[in-house]
Amino acid sequence: MNDSQGPLSAGTRPDHAPADHPRIPAPKLGVLIANLGTPDHYDYWSMRRYLGEFLSDKRVIDIPNWKWQPLLQLIILTKRPFTSGKNYKSIWNHDKGESPLMTITKAQTEALAQRMEGMFGDQVMVDFCMRYGNPSTRSVVDRMVKAGCEKILFFPLYPQYAGATTATANDEFFRALMKQKRQPAARTVPAYFDSPHYIEALAQSVERAYDAAPERPELLIASYHGMPRRYLMEGDPYHCQCQKTTRLLRERLGWVADSIHTTFQSVFGREEWLRPYTVEHVAELAKSGVKRIAVVAPAFSADCIETLEEIEGEIREAFEHAGGESFTYIPCLNDDPLHMDVLAHLAAENLSGWTG
Repeated sequence: MNDSQGPLSAGTRPDHAPADHPRIPAPKLGVLIANLGTPDHYDYWSMRRYLGEFLSDKRVIDIPNWKWQPLLQLIILTKRPFTSGKNYKSIWNHDKGESPLMTITKAQTEALAQRMEGMFGDQVMVDFCMRYGNPSTRSVVDRMVKAGCEKILFFPLYPQYAGATTATANDEFFRALMKQKRQPAARTVPAYFDSPHYIEALAQSVERAYDAAPERPELLIASYHGMPRRYLMEGDPYHCQCQKTTRLLRERLGWVADSIHTTFQSVFGREEWLRPYTVEHVAELAKSGVKRIAVVAPAFSADCIETLEEIEGEIREAFEHAGGESFTYIPCLNDDPLHMDVLAHLAAENLSGWTG
């Protein structure tokens, strides 16, 4: 056996190379899934670090620094870590010492790795990163390159494209590549808001929830993460993609028009955001006499603070306080086997031409 056939763990040295030549790992493909992020803990300083990184992102808040940073550093980051920390504590996975988003993303990574191994053997390495917090995109890209990934497929887990989600995740990925001496080839997975496989997985989750409900909900609310309306007017396709996801879901379910309402949650600041606002809309429905609703969150690939605390807490409370009687939250697709099949299909599709 010559040097080029040595074990991967030690790396290999090119034939005829001098003894001090660095060892090179066997070439691999990488699939790197990315989600929004999570604080390391719900204490004040962990929350402040996380929120500071998130709210300093120009893709999220595009106000000029001279105007935004004093407000952020002196007021928002002084008060908000306490309230956000309390919210995170209420949903925290105390057994594992991490947020539910972290727990679910780890499970998704493991499930996707198993499917990739079934398709491609040991040719593909699967890992995950967070746009904000840990593990950082840069640290995981560095790990994958050192493991021998000469080509990396970057997979933001956002079905609908938005500048504040997909684009900023891609930005951070490309910034990480800029730090590499030996830069891998790279691809990104596009939005999959209209993928028949994704719509099917979403529809089946709704059907399961409706089958399990004591009484059938009168309406389904598709609640998407909000964004300033100005972004839509500036060309961001998110709003249109959300609307199409809702329409395709309704058509797949075979429901009549107006049986699903598209709304937007997580409004921040004083600027006008995409409407209708979920929290206001569910209250208006209850006041109009609607007693039973279900809520699904098609923009989230994993349950997180926005679903487990905001939908299950604030939005549920708004509906019930206004007279609603039955509120059903339909969990995100998470690591459901059908969802993982969808992600594996999309990954394999975007690896086309790279795999042997």
